[in-house]
Amino acid sequence: MRKHSKEFLENLTPSQAYSLLVEGNQRFIGNLNRDHDHLELINQTREGQFPFAVVLSCMDSRTSVELIFDQGLGDLFSIRVAGNIVNDDIIASIEYAVKYVGSKILVVLGHTECGAIKSAKQGVEDGHITGLLKRIHPSISKALLNDEEHMFTDKVAYANVENSLEEIINQSDIVKDMFKRGEIGLVGGVYNVDNGKVDFFKNLTKEKVKEKQLAHS
Repeated sequence: MRKHSKEFLENLTPSQAYSLLVEGNQRFIGNLNRDHDHLELINQTREGQFPFAVVLSCMDSRTSVELIFDQGLGDLFSIRVAGNIVNDDIIASIEYAVKYVGSKILVVLGHTECGAIKSAKQGVEDGHITGLLKRIHPSISKALLNDEEHMFTDKVAYANVENSLEEIINQSDIVKDMFKRGEIGLVGGVYNVDNGKVDFFKNLTKEKVKEKQLAHS
């Protein structure tokens, strides 16, 4: 079955989509990346796109998700914004990916040494940056409740990923309903800029088939 096809995506489960990302990151950190034939990928995606995952990540130049997960042209929807924050336009983009294209998994990906988080901790205010950083403040407060040393660690990055996932679920009935039905998976991860590894610390992905089997057991 050709990878970039509607049939491939329709037969892929959220759990399998998650495994593709885990395996891709393992290849990345092992320097075993696949040799992507970009011309062939252009041919395969010329008449349509069927990305198996949608990833909300930071705009940091070190966090290109296609590289981190060793994926090629047409594999991923990549939504990038400083601090991987959430707003209406981002949620709309996610809804389009999962409902109208059929992406099987949503990943919110933060990273260590995040400049946006550092600026939010420092209380930076400047132009439109002020409003963006305010969206990170709840994550700082959340980390403070759990660890008094949060100002000197990456715990805010983890809290920020959790908060973004919660915002998406709470604000999008489309995402919430598809997740409850087991049609999509939800994952939170933090990329380590020191070693290239993604810590998939929050995996809410369900296996639809298994749920059906349990219901009849």
